[in-house]
Amino acid sequence: MNSDRLFGVVVILGALAYAAGALQIQTSFMSDPVGSKTFPLVLAGVAVICGLIMIFRPEADPDWPGLATLGSLAISVIVMVGYAYAIKPLGFMLPTALCAAILSFQISPRAVPSALTGVGLSVGLFIVFKFALGLGLQPFPKGWF
Repeated sequence: MNSDRLFGVVVILGALAYAAGALQIQTSFMSDPVGSKTFPLVLAGVAVICGLIMIFRPEADPDWPGLATLGSLAISVIVMVGYAYAIKPLGFMLPTALCAAILSFQISPRAVPSALTGVGLSVGLFIVFKFALGLGLQPFPKGWF
């Protein structure tokens, strides 16, 4: 119960910081009627409500995962941070394939299906992001082509 209450306080503090950041957004005279602050403020309001629910109606104490699970989570976080740093110099496809393969391997430790998942996600996401959504992604490092 205490962990839910503590997390509820953290959620509320994060939501308030998010709302404070949203209030700093400057709007131009040609903005839409709702304004660019509204959506972040609504999100912050929903997060405050969720935090309050966690404080006043906590669940029973959870069973925390073992060290192996926490180690897997730590590896996943390190992989995602590395992905964020690698995507600009290495392009989209290589870091995405590697990241997806490692995360897939964490879910089901089979090398070949994990590698195929990584490559498939990399190619599929590149096609969706580049052609369907029109994002200006660099597929590979600039020096390759």
